Amino acid sequence: MSKPTLYGPSYSTYVRSARLALEEKGVAYELVDVAMLKGAHKEPAFLARNPFGKVPAFSHDGLNLYETGPIMRYVERAFPGPALMPADPKAAARVDQVMSIVDSFAYPCMIGALVWQRAVVPMQGGKPDDAVVAAAMPQVKLSASEFVRLLGDGPWFGGASISLADLHLAPVMAYVSGTPEGGELLTAQPKLKAWWDRMAGRPSLAKTAPKFD
Repeated sequence: MSKPTLYGPSYSTYVRSARLALEEKGVAYELVDVAMLKGAHKEPAFLARNPFGKVPAFSHDGLNLYETGPIMRYVERAFPGPALMPADPKAAARVDQVMSIVDSFAYPCMIGALVWQRAVVPMQGGKPDDAVVAAAMPQVKLSASEFVRLLGDGPWFGGASISLADLHLAPVMAYVSGTPEGGELLTAQPKLKAWWDRMAGRPSLAKTAPKFD
């Protein structure tokens, strides 16, 4: 079986989620950088992999995929290694639900507003817009409270072992935790903080640390 290839920049949360799935399964893979800051995701070479111009894209044994959820689920199904989806249908549905919440509700407010203003704008030499952050915080807090509720008393979203849901949320929380508001949020939600501490200590997180050069 050939080595899978993942296309996208390491700083993308979605690229990192797919990488985490590969790392946790113990799959050797190639990461091909896509220089998004230079517009490479909108050039013909990448659009041939994803006509919507979003990362990541993925290829393996003649299969070409885009969209992070399908890529992660393919990695889970196609490769041996620790199971990243619970066998129980109800627990698996919860994993799917958490992944969907990340995409539909958490990412836009947490990354698109909070992290963008607190981290990306200053990195580009601009001044954060506090009004944008303030407007996003109710949705940020709602997303966090739902993650806490769905986590319940278990260590991981899938139950006793780590799941795709944990790997999908982790890159988002890695950025959120570095903001003042994110730090306060984790302090106010001790179960979420305990989950993040467990997640942040995994070798897969260290191996997929984003690079901005």
